[in-house]
Amino acid sequence: MKKVTAIIKPFRLEEVREALGQVGINGLTISEVNGFGRQKGHSELYRGAEYEVAYVPKLRLEIVIADNLLDQVCEAIINTARTGKVGDGKIFVADVEKAIRIRTGEKGLDAL
Repeated sequence: MKKVTAIIKPFRLEEVREALGQVGINGLTISEVNGFGRQKGHSELYRGAEYEVAYVPKLRLEIVIADNLLDQVCEAIINTARTGKVGDGKIFVADVEKAIRIRTGEKGLDAL
């Protein structure tokens, strides 16, 4: 099993969710996060004063999947989250040793 963590722009969430559904992904975890990369934040005007916003709001999606879905899931995220501008996000992939469904005790792929 693999854990795919994707950091994306918030306004791309629905497109990404729909694309993942077409690949067969039935569940994911979403967290609101703040951070920065190459864009190093931005400036905003509020009531006539300029403020430096050091951290940019993003969404972190976490999905645990079977190994054979990895390429399809990554492509679905890339194709729907990409705007072509700095700050589109990143995808990280890690191995998952064990998954257990708390309610039933199912293990491995059955727990997904």
